[in-house]
Amino acid sequence: MRVLYHWPLDPFSRQARLVLDEKSIRYKAQTVLPWDRPDDLLSLNPAGLTPVLVDEAGGAKRVVIEIRAVLEYLEETAPSPCLLPGGPAERAEARRLCDWFDRKFDGEVNAYLLHEKLEKPVQGLGAPDPQVMREGREHLRGHLEHIAWLLEARDGLAGPRYTLADIAAAAHLSILDYLGEVPWNDFEPVKHWYQRVKCRPAFRSILEDKLPGIAPSRHYADLDF
Repeated sequence: MRVLYHWPLDPFSRQARLVLDEKSIRYKAQTVLPWDRPDDLLSLNPAGLTPVLVDEAGGAKRVVIEIRAVLEYLEETAPSPCLLPGGPAERAEARRLCDWFDRKFDGEVNAYLLHEKLEKPVQGLGAPDPQVMREGREHLRGHLEHIAWLLEARDGLAGPRYTLADIAAAAHLSILDYLGEVPWNDFEPVKHWYQRVKCRPAFRSILEDKLPGIAPSRHYADLDF
């Protein structure tokens, strides 16, 4: 029995869901609201953050917290299909890109756009700040330019294989796409890459997510945009 404590529109939770589904690992998805600091989440992770994976398969109970630990744990305990490249240098590049999205992208884009358009409404913190939104959109375009540059030389972000780097990027961008904030037509290499990613079977549950009061963009679940 495996249980994933997550929030559907959390980019870190989405990475865990995508990897679990890519590896065809059966699990129960337990939705929590991290900002409410629920007791069941705090008892597992005192930081009160998602995702948390509770793995009781095989008898022993193992609690794995924070996204990088969760994904490394899944790579080691369910190595097929492998979601890291084969060589040390290639693995280092995939891990570097994961860190890029989970730290730099999250701090420069999500902290602006997701906070204003998603976190503030669901937590009742008031209307989005237009100036903060403008800054977040400018930062997003800079990141999309960098992703497009990577994809000019690679089929995937870290190389020819589909890796954790692609999953990290897609998890973050998918939430912005839900909110209609990604200017796909201005970045065709990124658009074509994301179209391939969201056609993967593991992406189906992501495209089915709905948040009461905040409808997804018109093309969010459209595999052909």
